[in-house]
Amino acid sequence: MELRQLTYFEAVARLGGFSRAAEHLLIAQPAVSAQIRNLERELGTTLFERTTRRVALTHAGELLLARARAVLAEVQGARADLDQLAGVLRGRLSIGATPVLGPLDLPAELAGFHR
Repeated sequence: MELRQLTYFEAVARLGGFSRAAEHLLIAQPAVSAQIRNLERELGTTLFERTTRRVALTHAGELLLARARAVLAEVQGARADLDQLAGVLRGRLSIGATPVLGPLDLPAELAGFHR
């Protein structure tokens, strides 16, 4: 099972069709269909009831949808955490102070900055 398959599966379920999902994902509709077929084959169950007019989740599809959304949310959260971490300034800082500057409690100021 691949994240891409779960992404496509969730989009088809949310948007109600393979064509709409493909358009939303900016990929060709046959690619969405192929990935869903591969996912169904791997899981050994049908996830969508397909008619010429509509697509509906099977009971197995409903069960998978809840899990797929949780997995995709976790992945999105992990990406956000890593993006945030990448935005943190890191490096080495050297500070020098002389007593002539007046009454400055440098350790307390650095502790406040650290917090």
